[in-house]
Amino acid sequence: MQTITTPKLLYALLITLALLLSGCQNRAMDLEQVGEDERIVIKFSHVVSELTPKGLAARRFAELVHERTDGLVEVQVYPNSQLYMDGEEVDALINNNVQMIAPATAKMTEFFPELLLFDLPFLFEDFEQVHRYIDSEGGEKLLDKFQTDNMLSLTMWDNGFKVMTANRPLYTPDDFAGLRFRIMPSRVLEAQFAQLGAQTRDMPFSDVYAALERGTVNAAENPPSNLYSKRFYMVQEHLTVSNHGYLGYLVLTNQTFWQGLPEDIREILEETLAEVTQWERKIAAEQNKRDLERIINSGEIEVHYLSEAEKAAWREALMPVHQMFLPDIGTELLQGTP
Repeated sequence: MQTITTPKLLYALLITLALLLSGCQNRAMDLEQVGEDERIVIKFSHVVSELTPKGLAARRFAELVHERTDGLVEVQVYPNSQLYMDGEEVDALINNNVQMIAPATAKMTEFFPELLLFDLPFLFEDFEQVHRYIDSEGGEKLLDKFQTDNMLSLTMWDNGFKVMTANRPLYTPDDFAGLRFRIMPSRVLEAQFAQLGAQTRDMPFSDVYAALERGTVNAAENPPSNLYSKRFYMVQEHLTVSNHGYLGYLVLTNQTFWQGLPEDIREILEETLAEVTQWERKIAAEQNKRDLERIINSGEIEVHYLSEAEKAAWREALMPVHQMFLPDIGTELLQGTP
């Protein structure tokens, strides 16, 4: 028997379909209409260029969070010390003036002495060794320790392996004598250069270019991505590809803020951050390789790759630094490293 659809029945079906579609879209529609008072704002402050691995990762995190929360959560990224400089961003986080920062591990050793481990020279040979350690049970336990003064560690991001720049060639440990190196605030980095006969000066990252240009310091250590993005290679004469130390970032949040978020929102943020961390690792390796090539191709600085014999001499000169900081770091943590 043929079924005849009356206008009334057709109208009823259309209304039912519209209601079903409306129910599926309620969350998206509601979030599109979220008022300013309802939106969750996360200020993410950092001190490097948007074009560095950290800068790109922060921006990707912001974009994905906006997409996955339909605009309910807005991550506002402030690069290049726009809000706070090196020495200011930790206090800003503790006071909840910003909700996320990603300082170099060296800058957090005052709060978490165990982080001195990542500053030790020639501890890791490559990214694979770093990631194996961070992703291990010991590495996860280490990250779990970094909670104090209303700070909570979320993950670690890569920058890269550091190279040396100076206004004279650096081939042997003796070549460091008398140089003035800009460093991040870290007792390991102070000891590293003291061991090589050099002086050090701790200063904010935003001040480094001017300090090198004026001669306030005449040498520095940085991964290629920082050297290129901040054009430090334009105010130095020699670069030695030493890859002597790893530089990573501890991604931190304000603990009270984070734990006060709705559980479903916090879950989205944590899942997104884990995904971005894997993506950031990939681009950090690629970008540092590409930026080193750009520096070399610029012709602005003499570049020297350490030979195996030269690297062995550097490593031997710097091994005493490991023993100096064993009491601060602990034998157990060092046993988990390569």
